[in-house]
Amino acid sequence: MLSTPANRPAFTLRVDDLSSAPTQALLRLHLAGMHANSPPGTSFALDDSGLRQPGITVWSAWAGEAIAGMGALKTLAPDWGELKSMRTHPDFLRQGVGALLLEHIIEVARSRGMTRLSLETGTGAAFEASVALYRRRGLVDGDAFAGYPPSEFNRFMHLRL
Repeated sequence: MLSTPANRPAFTLRVDDLSSAPTQALLRLHLAGMHANSPPGTSFALDDSGLRQPGITVWSAWAGEAIAGMGALKTLAPDWGELKSMRTHPDFLRQGVGALLLEHIIEVARSRGMTRLSLETGTGAAFEASVALYRRRGLVDGDAFAGYPPSEFNRFMHLRL
């Protein structure tokens, strides 16, 4: 269990096989939000089958029996990973879930020998909180990668590990 300030619940991180009802519900919420806040053809959020592909590990954060968030690491190359499917459950916003997942994924990427972590996200109000989190952690805007098409909507961020 990972400790948090006294006024916040303690969260437990676990590798998630996407089989539980709470995880499936959070994934549906994530996908709905990505599609609702992205112009057609600009959302690259992975669904259940996409997250079950080889080379992708999903983690979920839990407060007891309640899912608090999720995030994934996709291996692009032995030294390069992509951050995918970062989502905090609405009941746990601004409680450090996203930062906890992000730090964990960064540490796992390092332990796997990765020297670069990248992500694709959107622009606009729905993405501001997550972009701020990524910037606080040192990710910087950069070029499109892994076949993502550049657009005025899509944002690409990178972190040297």
